[in-house]
Amino acid sequence: MTRLSVNINKIATLRNARGGQIPSVLKAAIDCQHFGAQGITVHPRPDERHIRYSDVREIRPIITTEFNIEGYPSESFMELVLGVKPHQVTLVPDPPDAITSNAGWDTKTNKDFLINVIKRFKEAGIRTSIFIDDNPELIKYAKDTGTDRVELYTEPYAIGFGTNPEKAVEPFVKAAETARQLGLGLNAGHDLSLDNLNFFIANIPWIEEVSIGHALIADALYYGLENTVQMYLRKLKIG
Repeated sequence: MTRLSVNINKIATLRNARGGQIPSVLKAAIDCQHFGAQGITVHPRPDERHIRYSDVREIRPIITTEFNIEGYPSESFMELVLGVKPHQVTLVPDPPDAITSNAGWDTKTNKDFLINVIKRFKEAGIRTSIFIDDNPELIKYAKDTGTDRVELYTEPYAIGFGTNPEKAVEPFVKAAETARQLGLGLNAGHDLSLDNLNFFIANIPWIEEVSIGHALIADALYYGLENTVQMYLRKLKIG
């Protein structure tokens, strides 16, 4: 079954809006793990407007599930990741002022840069994943960087799902098949939700991990965090 990694950035956003430690990012990580999530994802940004570098360092020793750190590989980010040594680092091409990730890497243009970055992480024993669009050509270039996995940027799927699910998922199936043929592991994330998740997984059942934050934390306001994590886990079951 595809693994669920809960992105807890929005917990940190709420905490930072008021100051102090409520809600607790650490407790959210522990609770999501306890409720059945197989991973915790964080995306520290340079301005620390949600997850802080200190949060990353505090979370690492207190959880036993997989820890995934997302971010643009600036030197400060790389030093953080190499010091913390998560199970996985997901590389995103976001500029510092991006509100949220809105595109995957141009792995053709940035191939040499990514090769050097990934080499440093792999030497430290950290699995790497590249955030990427549903473009088979760019997935082929991603293979050349030495990455272990790619993470499909799924916002276009989420946008198209409401009007034509089959058409929306088709390019992602082709991209996923390319990744599988190349021997790349496959993750997915961005705007996956209770509405569209099961259809996506049913069409690409070999996805290893989905990272879900905004929709899941928003749903938790209505359903409660424990119930929401369980609802998402049920959506990942096929058949």
